[in-house]
Amino acid sequence: MGLQPSLALAVIDGLTLDDERRAALRPGEMMPDPEGHERRLPRFFYRVDSWDQALETQLTPHFGLWELIDVDFREAVAARTYPRYVPCAITLLAAHLEIFRVHVGAPVRVAANGGYRSPGHAHSTTPSPHSWGVAADIYRIGGDLMDSKERIERYIETARTVLPGIWTRPFGEGPGFAFDHVHIDLGFVEVQPHETAADADTQS
Repeated sequence: MGLQPSLALAVIDGLTLDDERRAALRPGEMMPDPEGHERRLPRFFYRVDSWDQALETQLTPHFGLWELIDVDFREAVAARTYPRYVPCAITLLAAHLEIFRVHVGAPVRVAANGGYRSPGHAHSTTPSPHSWGVAADIYRIGGDLMDSKERIERYIETARTVLPGIWTRPFGEGPGFAFDHVHIDLGFVEVQPHETAADADTQS
């Protein structure tokens, strides 16, 4: 018998959700980016039954689930009321942040709306790895606020050194830049856990 999953959260096929949540999460749908590339949105999610469960679920030694799913009123109502559904790739983001945190030797703080955001979020006007659960906007590292070019570029360089293959936004204002946080992401990552049906690799 194989080892069981280490995370005590139910895995849900997004195609089985109710109409309101499917409209907000758009599981498995294609979404064109500004360059015209089609990106397939996540289909498989962890079900989070309550805020207490999010607080109690530790993804890594230094990151809890709650830190990566904290959103405000800009999030679609169906995506911020419980039970909530979070892309399974959120664990990959947590693992990368853990490596970064251990390397810098200080707490790494992710902004509200700076982790997972659904495609129904007000900021999700174009495909962003935030909607895949694999992007983080870091506003503070230890005692350092990410409020200067020098600090942001220094930590960007650190992240790119210890996290192979990640993408970072350069310092600056306007689309594609960041002036008050360090943005890191893993790209458009889809995860299909072992618990899903063998035929789930085809779209219904």
